[in-house]
Amino acid sequence: MKLLIVGGVAGGASAAARARRLDESAEIILFERGPDVSFANCGLPYYLGGEITDRQKLLIVTPERMKERYRLDVRTRSQVEAIDRQRRCIKVKNLTNGSTYEETYDRLILSTGAVPAKPEWLGTEHPAIQTLRNLEDTDRIKHRMNSGVRHAVVIGAGFIGLEMAEALVHQKIQTTVIELQDQVLPPLDKEMTQPITNSLRKHGIRVLLNHSVVRFNSLPNNAVELELQSGERLQTELVILSIGVRPENQLAQQAGLELGSRGGIKVNRQQQTSDPHIYAVGDAVETFDALTGDATQVPLAGPANRQGRLAADHIFGKACAFRGVQGTSIVRVFEMTAGLTGATEKMLQRRKQSYQKAYLHPAHHAGYFPGAEGMTIKLLYEAPSGKVLGAEVVGGAGVDKRIDVLSVALQAGMTVFDLEEMELAYAPPYGSAKDPVNMAGFIAAGALRGNHPQIHVSDLMDLPADKQPSLLDVRTREEFNQGHLPRATNIPLDELRQRLAEVPVSQPIVAYCQVGMRGYLATRILMQAGHSVKNLSGGYRTYQLYQVDNEVK
Repeated sequence: MKLLIVGGVAGGASAAARARRLDESAEIILFERGPDVSFANCGLPYYLGGEITDRQKLLIVTPERMKERYRLDVRTRSQVEAIDRQRRCIKVKNLTNGSTYEETYDRLILSTGAVPAKPEWLGTEHPAIQTLRNLEDTDRIKHRMNSGVRHAVVIGAGFIGLEMAEALVHQKIQTTVIELQDQVLPPLDKEMTQPITNSLRKHGIRVLLNHSVVRFNSLPNNAVELELQSGERLQTELVILSIGVRPENQLAQQAGLELGSRGGIKVNRQQQTSDPHIYAVGDAVETFDALTGDATQVPLAGPANRQGRLAADHIFGKACAFRGVQGTSIVRVFEMTAGLTGATEKMLQRRKQSYQKAYLHPAHHAGYFPGAEGMTIKLLYEAPSGKVLGAEVVGGAGVDKRIDVLSVALQAGMTVFDLEEMELAYAPPYGSAKDPVNMAGFIAAGALRGNHPQIHVSDLMDLPADKQPSLLDVRTREEFNQGHLPRATNIPLDELRQRLAEVPVSQPIVAYCQVGMRGYLATRILMQAGHSVKNLSGGYRTYQLYQVDNEVK
């Protein structure tokens, strides 16, 4: 067996190592255009921010190490320029000396990755405008950051964009973030991003939402001016373009391989392309959503590694099939963390798929133990089955643990009734006897059972004036005076039973507290007293999530 692999990093390097473990006699050649065959591209922003101080730590495996340990023929600085499918060979250009040659194959794996999107705006070739993909990009950005940059602009408030914004602030560079959409972190539902926006504000970052750049103009001293669609002009010394990626599909396209609607290389569940002798893995491929079955592209390291391993398995005769992706991902923004898995609400709305949701705001461990940090969980589930459809978690410590548990629950096809019964590790420094995941299950399952009817902030805000319910705030007077929903009446929960006569019986009631628990108790009291009542899901804190600024100065 002669196996050629085009591209290293996550998918290609994983495929090469797995292939060697499966067959000691196979001839395996890995071609990489750059000098580094396996590096931690997810760690690049943290190196630029100074948290990773040694550049060598970003090199996961060197070409020399891959040759020694796996007996691989690793050829860096080698550009694969064409595929001849009929002759089963590729054309390779040696970027060191310019020579070209051909190499035949029995099987070929394409792991060409994705490239940062770079629109055809006038001026994007300016030396101050950079994208981040590899170590060479990193070196250019670091050199510029160290050359006296005082202000930088990040275009795009996605995962990499916000990681780069944090890195710039750590290097004491004044930073502006520009985002075309009306929220940061567009993969998440809008209301869940408010704590992230607040964190950016706290750290001095200016965020421009619903803004776009129409033109770049050169200025003296290698600076650049950005013309915004709003008419505003910004002058800066460094621009990081972070507006997404596109599959690097030129090789596949020229070879006549089938592509998806967004340019990803189409593959089956064994990672074979439309040519059964050619496989493709990683950011270059169109895969499918494990929940919905829809075609999708998810440029994440985890799926790329699994696809590389699976392609090698299939090539060497093992039965296997890719299970799809659910987009489980996480990002740190200063002291905040945001994670998601599976479907978001806006995704389900686009698909016109029915769902229910629950909000809660628990602490990451027992409240009586010092250092408890809060988080917000949004759980999406099916009715009446309770099947978990997706989750988002935003907060401080403990977000990673909960999003991973919910990711496994989704992958296993579990329901909110299963979440109620999950047995999770508990000690005061780590969690609570009723873990936040259990609490999400209690809330969702209780709603499905009819134990406590709920209304969501979004639904309440959409009600016409003549359909507005009576709002009952059951927090303390001190909490009420610090902020409350418009038109709300305050009757603290501990006084409610004695003051039931003050609650109107002729119209529906929406009870709420700070995070939902006291609102739930009030709902139970009022239901048994004959009132038509619903609890506001997630309470006043969820209401606050919907109060989002378009510009943070």
